[in-house]
Amino acid sequence: MNKIPVLEQCTVSYQEDKHFLADRLEIYLGKNNNLVFPHRHNFYQMVLFLSGGGKHEIDFREYQISRGQVYFMGPGQVHTWMFEDNITGFIVNFDIDYFKSLLLQPDYIENLNLFSTLQTGVFDLDEVVVREVTSLLHQLIDLNTQAVGIDVKRSLLLYILLKLDQAYRPSHSNKTIDYHMVLIKNFKSLVDQHYKALHLPKEYAELLFVTPNHLNSVCKEYLGQQAGEVIRNRILLEAKRLLILPDWTVSQVAYELNFNDNSYFTKFFKKIVGMTPEEFRRSQWKQN
Repeated sequence: MNKIPVLEQCTVSYQEDKHFLADRLEIYLGKNNNLVFPHRHNFYQMVLFLSGGGKHEIDFREYQISRGQVYFMGPGQVHTWMFEDNITGFIVNFDIDYFKSLLLQPDYIENLNLFSTLQTGVFDLDEVVVREVTSLLHQLIDLNTQAVGIDVKRSLLLYILLKLDQAYRPSHSNKTIDYHMVLIKNFKSLVDQHYKALHLPKEYAELLFVTPNHLNSVCKEYLGQQAGEVIRNRILLEAKRLLILPDWTVSQVAYELNFNDNSYFTKFFKKIVGMTPEEFRRSQWKQN
């Protein structure tokens, strides 16, 4: 059965360094005009839009493109774009381990708000930040044409990421942020690993050494959802990812997600989405 294609960095990088790419977005699009959509990446991607229109989707959430909009996407997320007019901007791709030998904390990058699964990685910059980041990205692109070491590029990219992380405005409050945010991050990480097998909040609460009530209250405060909703939404996301594949039947999707039968999966899906899996599939195919 076909799966959503996973693009590796080396397949889209036309520059000498196959673990890192920084370029003007319009040049990148011209050199990668045969991209298959939707697709996933096995690398991190950042895009800053300067002009043009259209929309892009990350895990079935749609965003209208505007000047100053920036998005950050981590490995594994499903992505597509539909550009209009003459799109301009910047794009940066880098491998998961790009900063591994530079940083003492290997997971430092994935813990930035920009790539956190707790937040959406799409937001708007004010014009002052747009101009500042644009200048820095020009410098980063220029480094690819110079005989400089990898640490110079990594250091400048890290500075840009930190600058943008400062500009990011999370929706949650800062009170007791350390403990609660770590708890939610660990919870969502466990859900990503076990959503097919573990469906109940109490099962995750046991793994996290907290009570189900505490897990629910923290999720409600910081995510606006009960823990059970987080689990169901993760199952639903994977269902949507599989349903858009033409070679997968609804029964196969239900089996892949450990539903006992097709009818139970259909009821689960329709209750949340408002349409059956087949209706969702047809609506997605019609859009594409």
